[in-house]
Amino acid sequence: MIALLTILFLALSSSATAFLTPSRYGAQAVKRFSTERLMAEGEKVAKQVTGEQLEAMLQEWETPLVVDAYATWCGPCLLMAPEFEEAAKHFDGKCRFVKIDTDLEPNMAARLGIMGLPTLLFLDKNSDTKSVEEGKAPVAVLKERIEGALRKDSIVAVCDYHFFGGAMPTQLS
Repeated sequence: MIALLTILFLALSSSATAFLTPSRYGAQAVKRFSTERLMAEGEKVAKQVTGEQLEAMLQEWETPLVVDAYATWCGPCLLMAPEFEEAAKHFDGKCRFVKIDTDLEPNMAARLGIMGLPTLLFLDKNSDTKSVEEGKAPVAVLKERIEGALRKDSIVAVCDYHFFGGAMPTQLS
């Protein structure tokens, strides 16, 4: 009987562990996410923004912008959060990283065409300054849109490619 209970316990605990720590990210990502949740918002490089703040950022272009559209109930969003923050730290000062909660900002999410979570938007200044000044073209240009969670290395690779002349990523994870 004890052997049966031990086997049942091990089976249940390994199933629960597999559910809580997907092999794609591993226990380390979950641990980092738990630690990150304890950090104050003021200490984060990737800031939470409102729809109005994002709208203003889309008009001001000193550095490229990466937007993480997420929801607090979204598991992949939660797992990607520490990866996004680490990528933001990697590019601190060279690229802006912001997060927008699609549940709190449904109008902005609709305007951005967010259909799946998480969605990463890689935006840069439109190089056609004449058309922008004449009002014929938007100030911001969408370089890439990725639906699904990415690791830091993939986020960094996409930023390097679109904003800093790096090699095109061959595989994203």
